[in-house]
Amino acid sequence: MEFDVVIVGGGPSGLAAAIRLRQLATEKDREVSVCVVDKGSEIGAHILSGAVFDPIALNELLPDWQQLDAPLNTPVTEDEFLYLSEKSAHRLPTPPQMKNHGNFVISLGNMARWLGSQAEALGAEVYAGFAAAEVLYDDDGRVTGVATGDMGLNEDGSPGPNHEPGIELLGTYTLFAEGCRGSLSKSLFEKFDLGRDSDPQTYGIGIKELWEIDPANHRPGRTMHSIGWPLDNRTYGGSFLYHLDNNQVAVGFVIGLDYENPHLSPFEEMQRFKSHPAIAPVFAGARRISYGARALNEGGWQSIPGLTFPGGALIGCAAGFLNVPRIKGSHTAMKSGMLAAEAAFSALGGEAPTPELTEYPKALRKSWLGRELKKARNIRPAFRWGLWAGIAYSAIDTYLFAGHAPWTLHHHADHLALKKASDAPKIDYPKPDGVLTFDKLSSVHVSNTNHAEGQPCHLRLKDAGLPLELNLVEYDGPEQRFCPAGVYEFIEQNDETVFRINSQNCIHCKTCDIKDMSQNIDWSVPEGGGGPNYPNM
Repeated sequence: MEFDVVIVGGGPSGLAAAIRLRQLATEKDREVSVCVVDKGSEIGAHILSGAVFDPIALNELLPDWQQLDAPLNTPVTEDEFLYLSEKSAHRLPTPPQMKNHGNFVISLGNMARWLGSQAEALGAEVYAGFAAAEVLYDDDGRVTGVATGDMGLNEDGSPGPNHEPGIELLGTYTLFAEGCRGSLSKSLFEKFDLGRDSDPQTYGIGIKELWEIDPANHRPGRTMHSIGWPLDNRTYGGSFLYHLDNNQVAVGFVIGLDYENPHLSPFEEMQRFKSHPAIAPVFAGARRISYGARALNEGGWQSIPGLTFPGGALIGCAAGFLNVPRIKGSHTAMKSGMLAAEAAFSALGGEAPTPELTEYPKALRKSWLGRELKKARNIRPAFRWGLWAGIAYSAIDTYLFAGHAPWTLHHHADHLALKKASDAPKIDYPKPDGVLTFDKLSSVHVSNTNHAEGQPCHLRLKDAGLPLELNLVEYDGPEQRFCPAGVYEFIEQNDETVFRINSQNCIHCKTCDIKDMSQNIDWSVPEGGGGPNYPNM
């Protein structure tokens, strides 16, 4: 199937790009064919975010979004910022970046579904349930599109009785909007050395639950963030608690993947957080509806890679446009997609398409997106000095320099941060009570995760011996803790320790691909339609 533009990923950036391309085609009376392909069973199925949404990009893209019934139903009414010790909570001044007047508490999954309907109404072709598994190149090394993965393969990769081969989606330009640590984007980094002029990307893992709470405890539009307990002062992270409509609350915990202690479990830290005396009362008489987790880019300005290559570009979180101090990335992702769309439309209008969309990164750096990220660039790396030093520096950077300090702090790769198990204190996590706190398997159950049985494992080890020979011996098997879905296990079998991968549990968070010390785990796409099915995340 041939198109002018193929977009890989049906999240905010990919759908904003599709909408902008079709808008321009209508305005200029030119035919531009656009295809969006997404690995989720439906658009929005794999989308997970807090989320407090800044409508700045949406105002530019679809100014009449209110008349179009965009799912922005809950304006932020109050902000609260807390420092937690083990038994108490202390209210702190809300940093200016975290003030949310004019923003909305939303389900980003529902927002993506709505954006998908807008893209289709404008004439874009949107295909969910098809996982882009391979980048296609011509003889000169130019990207010419993607191929979706085969369906119905046996565990050994051979065709099964219901085998259906993948489809080649060919485009003059291909925009990769896979989100954080996309498998095809990762291959493009390697092939085109896209990170040569930037810092390493640094990441966090966000773990989220959606609850239906007692109406007496519900305050629509309230947002709360916290730092401190249960994390130590060396570990970057914090919580969010957002009151949506319909008596629903989104609660989550984000931990920087540059954490040092191999005994730390992000999942268990999130469960422990809910038990705090200032937090637990919100969930009295409440019911957990859904669970999910996702890695997020935290590198910001200095980690933005090369954005273009012959035949294509990276947009959204595939490139990493999260504004960490604001805890927001959807508006920046959308803007990047819009700018890439404008560059592609212009290039398609020439006598011959230009080899590379070089106008896109130029426009991005000149836009409000570029200015916003550049001002925020020094906040996240300052926290490698610890919580209090990071807070002190952030205040100086914000109030004294207004984001214009004459220096740039730098990042280090997350997978190099872990200490050996013998050099780090063990952490005693309490057992879940099944009411407020839960185990991983019951959590995966409410993420509605499903993968077709018998397919090849999509979590590939470059060296099958390393988990037992290195990870378990030196680091006490941290993959069994940094995975929030119980995918990786060390079990005793026939009087020996065996490493097992439960790939059917995978919720596509990509943490293992990022945090594994030797970069031995390669996350690839399973069959299309597999993975979580988030209803309202």
